[in-house]
Amino acid sequence: MRQLVEPGHAQLSLRQQCQLLGLPRSSLYYSAQPVDEEDLALMRLLDEQYLRTPFYGVRRMTQWLREQEWTVNQKRVRRLLRLMGLEAIYPRPRLSEASAEHRKYPYLLKDVTIDRPGQVWSTDITFIPMNQGWLSLTAVLDWFSRYVLSWRLSNTLDSLFCLEALEEALTGHDRPEIFNSDQGVQFTCTAFTGRLEREGIAISMDGRGRALDNVFVERLWRTVKYEEVYLKGYRDGQEAQQGLSRYFPFYNQQRSHQSLDYLTPAAVYFGLKEYDREELALRR
Repeated sequence: MRQLVEPGHAQLSLRQQCQLLGLPRSSLYYSAQPVDEEDLALMRLLDEQYLRTPFYGVRRMTQWLREQEWTVNQKRVRRLLRLMGLEAIYPRPRLSEASAEHRKYPYLLKDVTIDRPGQVWSTDITFIPMNQGWLSLTAVLDWFSRYVLSWRLSNTLDSLFCLEALEEALTGHDRPEIFNSDQGVQFTCTAFTGRLEREGIAISMDGRGRALDNVFVERLWRTVKYEEVYLKGYRDGQEAQQGLSRYFPFYNQQRSHQSLDYLTPAAVYFGLKEYDREELALRR
């Protein structure tokens, strides 16, 4: 990501370039440090427990770890949860207050009937544990069919890999009517929202702390982790890339979904006749 920032630019300062790219300015001067093995073990446990109880905050997560005989305090648990991008799901005050740096968009999907492929796309980021370190995974998902349109892995939390996933999805498929995400800096940066606006796509964003606004991507993460990531226990980024490169085609083209009347995401996204779609929408 650093190579996209140009020191001494004639028109844009470093601060302005970082804002446009969704990149914290401090990351320009940051050198990655090895992660403590105990922290990695705790992050793996926190990630698994979050999938089971996403409403647990720092206090409950701390207490749960202590019950598993880990000696931790709230400060450490809070730091690890922030590092992983996890926060408990519960309503918070002043959710509509806009950031001084980036425009915030309303949530457009309340009471909206999703009844066809290509109507709504969504994206998010999740933590992928490895034996030594961790990666960030993002994906673009079609809501109706659950079809994964694109995905990317990264060893940072900057916006570049999210932009790459968005570009692949837009290049390979007809554009959606609505694109939904959370309010993370990767999705509120000008480069990301501007790409959607140039395509004439309505932008929808979850309320902060309300992961269920993006429930289908949350279900995707649960499926990917329990059926692939946790079973394999990747040693490094190469194994993670290879494993997910095998899993996502399986997920799209072979794995039937109960909510899709036991069809695959690819069958629903590409192949259903109009009357089949109407019947499926009614069943859901």
